[in-house]
Amino acid sequence: MSEATQRTSDSGVSIWLDDLSRTRIESGSLQDLIAHKNVVGVTTNPSIFQKALSQVGPYDEQLKQLGKVDVETAVRELTTTDVRNATDIFSEVAEKSDYVDGRVSIEVDPRLAHDTETTKKQAVELWEKVNRPNAMIKIPATLEGLPAITATLAKGISVNVTLIFSLERYEQVMDAFIEGIAQAAANGHDLKHMGSVASFFVSRVDTAVDKLLEQNGSDAAKALEGKAAVANARLAYQLFEKKFAEDPRWADLEAKGAKKQRPLWASTGTKNAAYSDCKYVDELVAPFVVNTMPEKTLNALADHGNGAESISGTYEESKAVMDKLAELGINIKDVTDQLESAGVSQFINSWDSVLADTQAGIDRVNA
Repeated sequence: MSEATQRTSDSGVSIWLDDLSRTRIESGSLQDLIAHKNVVGVTTNPSIFQKALSQVGPYDEQLKQLGKVDVETAVRELTTTDVRNATDIFSEVAEKSDYVDGRVSIEVDPRLAHDTETTKKQAVELWEKVNRPNAMIKIPATLEGLPAITATLAKGISVNVTLIFSLERYEQVMDAFIEGIAQAAANGHDLKHMGSVASFFVSRVDTAVDKLLEQNGSDAAKALEGKAAVANARLAYQLFEKKFAEDPRWADLEAKGAKKQRPLWASTGTKNAAYSDCKYVDELVAPFVVNTMPEKTLNALADHGNGAESISGTYEESKAVMDKLAELGINIKDVTDQLESAGVSQFINSWDSVLADTQAGIDRVNA
């Protein structure tokens, strides 16, 4: 194992890879990352599948087997096959961790981000299609997504809540999770193998806030560049600690075998070359979190990451960063609202490309 990834894991962080493709599965790359870089899970999203399915060749054999099916069916078959095969690769990790890790996430159609009922339906369909206990269904944390999160958990289905940017929304997500687990218990589901993570996006916050700070141009603004995202995430961890320590509903559910919904740091690739390429890993190390990272960030961590605990004792400093941003006229809620909207749009655009590339593949193998 890499010393840095081992240190990070020993500090309580579950390292998940933010990438998946047929090539990665069949080449043995995924197994190698498990063996040598402490990778214990995988997340996917429409942009990741867009990159995977745009490749000519790896999916042709399955497309030939499917024949002239409609493109929506083809995409469903291709993506769930990759996720199912990945969950099988992680099955030993899942069993050894009592299903805390070894998880592979697949996202509902991003075009459903504001459609509660259809999201609930598709979550069940994807869960049944993958048909593995260590899968997770990703549902966006839009206002319309919140009741779908609760309803999906109530059916005994593990959920990865995605596209969380604000502290306000994160609190709503934790409430939706606890209510969902309570309903799952009432419905007779075994809580012990259920899992959930709350994907709190990080680097995109700095990208947006830094742009506003640059526009301000003052020395006070300059001093805050590169600080908003980590402060926001650290305050989210404070909320996590408080919620699961103090919410009276949780103690009863935990006694029945329920596991806490872990914070997952997403969007942890560094987008500003002036910042450390391990910034959004090393500055967010704490017990019981997940960090899902692209391979470039994972390699940087393995090469020169720190891995030491870095959230404890930072809450006052993080709150001060947010207060200073407000003093400069930067409304963090406006920023995070815009990021949520942009995130949904980005994933829809990626999904449109997935459909187009898959249709081209169907046409090519059936020519």
